[in-house]
Amino acid sequence: MRNDSMNLIIVGRAKRRRRFILVTSLLAIIASALCFAMLMLGNTIYPVQDVVRVLLGEQVKGASFAVGTIRFPRMVAGIFAGFAFGVAGTVFQTMLRNPLANPNVIGITAGSSAAAVFCIIVLQASNMVISIASVVGGLATVIVIFQLSKGSSFSIGRLILIGIGIQAIFNAVISYLLLIGQKHDIPTAMRWLSGSLNGAKMENLYPLMLTVLIFTPVIILLGKRLDMLELGEQAATSLGIDTDKTRLILIISSVLIIALATATTGPIAFVAFLAGPIAKRLVGVGFSNIIPAGLVGIVLVLASDLIGQFAFVARYPVGVITGILGAPYLIYLLTRMNRKGDL
Repeated sequence: MRNDSMNLIIVGRAKRRRRFILVTSLLAIIASALCFAMLMLGNTIYPVQDVVRVLLGEQVKGASFAVGTIRFPRMVAGIFAGFAFGVAGTVFQTMLRNPLANPNVIGITAGSSAAAVFCIIVLQASNMVISIASVVGGLATVIVIFQLSKGSSFSIGRLILIGIGIQAIFNAVISYLLLIGQKHDIPTAMRWLSGSLNGAKMENLYPLMLTVLIFTPVIILLGKRLDMLELGEQAATSLGIDTDKTRLILIISSVLIIALATATTGPIAFVAFLAGPIAKRLVGVGFSNIIPAGLVGIVLVLASDLIGQFAFVARYPVGVITGILGAPYLIYLLTRMNRKGDL
């Protein structure tokens, strides 16, 4: 009897592992295909061989500038920002055990955005200063939200409600800054607020790339502890997890990568909100969905950017398309949670 039970466990785990590998591989393939589409498509369509030659450093008339200078940085921005939003979103949703507890909804992104818009409109600062302010704004927002949500005991529901209130405050601040801003600064701020890959330059992407490459492995290494946090505070503590330390490291790592992503591309709507649930549905249970969520984030950003560029007569920023995709899911989720009594 014991052997039969053990065999069932082993077989089940093997199936889940195969599913994880298959889904992750398919997502990576789709993301790679979208990357090539980003490089090939534009006012002039270049064949795959020309794109490959440019990537290998050859000079190809016309293609070297279009692909190497304009399209390649745009693609890299989409990759790293999408991955950052996807990973950070699923960390918060898993850690706080609520699909609404993502950086977009609980005000973290709004805090980063308010700091960045202040630098753009009031200080007329450089990209480096905007990036630093965005990170500081995100971290400060997290501290305020967690301090206000403590009360006599930590409450996830209280945290979400306070986060929504903080988001409303920052959105009001952003609206005020746009009202008092100079005419030539407002288009820049509005384009940034909509979430856009337009005008991406490689020299501005290195802080985001470095941050993602440093802190994503930290989050992955804490993946098992993150899954234990999803079981609840008491269960995680009984399993030997230092919940406060683990939560602190995960929060700092996630806020850093999402704040840099926000500073680089603007707050691309709903990617952090959608990536985790989609990845969880595809991967299933038994394995961490951090990497799949990051890949889903990449797919959402690149696909939405292509749709915004080529599916309509006018061209729309990527954040507009992801907003159209994410808003119905948010309404559905709120309705479902209300019926279950989770709100």
